Amino acid sequence: MTRIPEVDRNIMEKAIYFPMVLIILNRDLTVVETSPFKLKKPYLVLIEETIKIIQKELAEVKQYMKKHKLQVIETKRDDAFTMYMFLYKGYEEAHNYFNPRIRNKVQEILEFYLQKQHMSG
Repeated sequence: MTRIPEVDRNIMEKAIYFPMVLIILNRDLTVVETSPFKLKKPYLVLIEETIKIIQKELAEVKQYMKKHKLQVIETKRDDAFTMYMFLYKGYEEAHNYFNPRIRNKVQEILEFYLQKQHMSG
């Protein structure tokens, strides 16, 4: 059973997922830049704006974690699972994440932010 309140755990998980989302968006940006698309600019703008939003939110996550003495450290990874150590106000908790679950969550976040950008445009 976790001692970490859901609000803080959600923030800590964002510290795991957001950097992964940024990696994917940066790769996608490179793919679009080098692709034979006739009109690249709309795609590039969408990806770049989404990157800016994720970077801003990640900075807020890091600031919150620093202020509240929260840390997430990847401790182990294999083909199926990635283990993280959550440091919460002096407590240590090991959390094991199924890699396909991480991938699905990252995809969900990516879809949310891309749609958010699409709707605000």
